[in-house]
Amino acid sequence: MSLTPISDCPWRRRFSKILVISVVLLIFAGGMVTSTGSGLAVPDWPLSYGMLFPPMVGGVFYEHGHRMIASVVGLFTLILAIWTALTEARAWVRKLAFLSLVVVIAQGLLGGLTVLYFLPKSISISHAVLAQTFFCLVIFYAYSQSVERAARDSMPNADVTHSQKKAALVLATVIYLQLLLGAIMRHTHSGLAVPDFPTMGWGWTPIVSESMLVKINYWRFEHGLTAVTIGQIYFHVAHRLGAVAVLSALTWFNVEWWKNKSSKRKQSLWLINAAIGLQVTLGILTIWTGKAPIVTSFHVVNGAICLGLTVLAVLRVYPTTWQKSS
Repeated sequence: MSLTPISDCPWRRRFSKILVISVVLLIFAGGMVTSTGSGLAVPDWPLSYGMLFPPMVGGVFYEHGHRMIASVVGLFTLILAIWTALTEARAWVRKLAFLSLVVVIAQGLLGGLTVLYFLPKSISISHAVLAQTFFCLVIFYAYSQSVERAARDSMPNADVTHSQKKAALVLATVIYLQLLLGAIMRHTHSGLAVPDFPTMGWGWTPIVSESMLVKINYWRFEHGLTAVTIGQIYFHVAHRLGAVAVLSALTWFNVEWWKNKSSKRKQSLWLINAAIGLQVTLGILTIWTGKAPIVTSFHVVNGAICLGLTVLAVLRVYPTTWQKSS
């Protein structure tokens, strides 16, 4: 089988997009596992109660369903890696496909360890963050197969300024760090450590203190919830401040990208604004609904979509010359 350029591989391009969509579904399924408290509904791994297909009842539906989707994503990634190795002419794309395969295997192992070691925070957080990293990799791969990128190889982005590139990169970085804070907050059970919004501990300033802790724990006691620690409040407040950082970076991104006349980049601009606006709304609703599982899970998966869209924006403006096609 001969190695072929991108224009001759439309089915691989389509398959890479299917993989991206599959990862979105996987992240949502993982969010539902945590949101419904189903992480230990199946206590063994890699089998589920010693079976390939246990009865899908209660929390088993969410946990085993997550495993099934993860298996499909792993299989798709393996197929794409082999397909790429056999047909892709560009060495860096073959390496990217192999790296994606290594990461998805590591992700599966981390998922198994979270069960076998009873959901340790460090492994659970690593599992969540690696999922976002894998999502970025498959988006990068899908873009490497796109007609748009093939055209850019022969037509550099002369209309893109340094500030526009930097604004996109900063926004993607800040969102990634915000998702890290979100994973820490989520897996330290700090999601309702501050149960009010827009106030924090019924005050308007994010100053964590013992008096705030007392007020919050009194409220939690009245609502039948367990007490939180001051550390959990710090994690929660850090995530809220991270949202402010994201909105600040988004403002700069809007100022810079509004100057660009490209329809593709204007499309990225509107999609990113819509996704981040939805994300802020879902974050608020997560608090107001007391972490309703469906709302919280959509907040998790939409965070990944925000990251994916900004990564795509970065790929659309940064030069392709550093990528060798050997």
